[in-house]
Amino acid sequence: MPTIKQMENMAATVGRKAPPVRGLAPDDDLPPEYWQALLEDPRPKAVSPGPGPSGRLRQLRQIPQHLLRVDCRRCGRAVEIQKADATRLYGPEAVWRDVGQRLLDNTCGNRTGRHEEDGCWPTFDMS
Repeated sequence: MPTIKQMENMAATVGRKAPPVRGLAPDDDLPPEYWQALLEDPRPKAVSPGPGPSGRLRQLRQIPQHLLRVDCRRCGRAVEIQKADATRLYGPEAVWRDVGQRLLDNTCGNRTGRHEEDGCWPTFDMS
């Protein structure tokens, strides 16, 4: 616990360290520096996907990686399968999204009885 003298010093420094400009009100316009920083940010350009299909929408024969992984966002479970095994079981024309969903659903432990709530929530990864 600070002493009385230390508390007085802390109280005095709070007033000196106050920001010289007040913050924006909810209905105020944002400063032009903010909008310029958004326009110059390189991250949004890097996130946009290319013209081809994303990894989860590709057919198994189009995927170059040999190890495919699907995780469940609901229960945290992960299932990995080699591309050769997935091709042998589901065929080369099968879409990775459907294969991954089937892999999770075959061993799903989240069964509620309602179609909207049943099953796993997949997130796809290719290593």
